[in-house]
Amino acid sequence: MLDEDLAELYQVETKRLNEQVKRNPGRFPGDFMFQLTRKEFENLKSQFATSSWGGRRKLPYAFTEEGIAMLSGVLNSETAIRVHVQIIRVFAMMRRMIMTHKDILLQVEKIEKKLAAHDEDIQLIFDYLKKLLNPSRPKIGFRRK
Repeated sequence: MLDEDLAELYQVETKRLNEQVKRNPGRFPGDFMFQLTRKEFENLKSQFATSSWGGRRKLPYAFTEEGIAMLSGVLNSETAIRVHVQIIRVFAMMRRMIMTHKDILLQVEKIEKKLAAHDEDIQLIFDYLKKLLNPSRPKIGFRRK
């Protein structure tokens, strides 16, 4: 999530949120948060309708699940705690959904492999049936002259 989105959730200014992050650099290693590059930010802006005036002076920070969890500790307010609890619940629900879908995808892959094998078997049966029904084969049995 971006710093401005989290600031809105935590009901603080983006500037204040980023100040707290900068005051606690040991709590936010590179796998907890990172600053977007100019190219990433331009790409992100192009995804949304934005005005051509105003806006940010600095590139935004993006926070991972761990970084968001750490924010509640440095912001240390009742709102931060309530928001943190909700965000953790959402992440946990997303993780459960991903794991559920992963199991379903594995089952679908197994079924697809079985169907592929069945397709080959069915094609072989049809080939044999065509040979049996082919009128060009010689007739079998007694022939009268």
